Amino acid sequence: MTDHPRTSPPTAATHHERPFARDPGRWEHERSRAVRTGHIRDHTCTAACEPVLAHERTPWCWLAWTVPGDGSLPQTPHQIGVLTPGANRMQRLALHWLTSPTARRLVPRTAPGSLWPFAAAATLISLLAGLFALSRGVPTRVAVPAILPAPLLALLLAGHLPARLDARAREHVHITEGDGPCHYLHRLTVLHASLVQEAATSDRYELRRSAELGHTLLWNAAGLLQAQDTRAVS
Repeated sequence: MTDHPRTSPPTAATHHERPFARDPGRWEHERSRAVRTGHIRDHTCTAACEPVLAHERTPWCWLAWTVPGDGSLPQTPHQIGVLTPGANRMQRLALHWLTSPTARRLVPRTAPGSLWPFAAAATLISLLAGLFALSRGVPTRVAVPAILPAPLLALLLAGHLPARLDARAREHVHITEGDGPCHYLHRLTVLHASLVQEAATSDRYELRRSAELGHTLLWNAAGLLQAQDTRAVS
């Protein structure tokens, strides 16, 4: 009787070796979006290129993958962000903010012309609120002064709030970029993912504690790698 080779089931380690290994459809969606709306990695790229990134999130980190122009899978993340160990709910929201399309659209904008949609929306809302107040008998001398500052307030908030949120969120995440540092941290991330999966399917304290320590190790390594020094991390 001939024994046929068996393929091992996918593990958490292979999960992070390639982007969205457990959800190939998601990668195809991200690649199509990059080709349609953004900049993909090809021979025309320069140091000033801003490629579209596909963010793969976990409860403890994110991996931001570029989209190669030849249709292949990227080998190493372009960026890795490690969330602080023992993060509370608000700190976990920081990870979602930094990887959300809204944050990536709003934070880089500094030109006043890019903020007009916020002012227009605030003006419309304030006018509707003012008309409602007048219909309820609120005196004009009270309603009108309350309406007028709304567009200016919207511009101030739109110009400063996203950047403030971004800065506060980054206090709870160590972000590593660059080929060398990301390659180093990526290997640790793959190993940690395997440990996290083992701990999730076991009731052993040793495994849970090892996963906690692994997260702390990643956090410290990512902090050191922000200085692009792989030798110090080793």
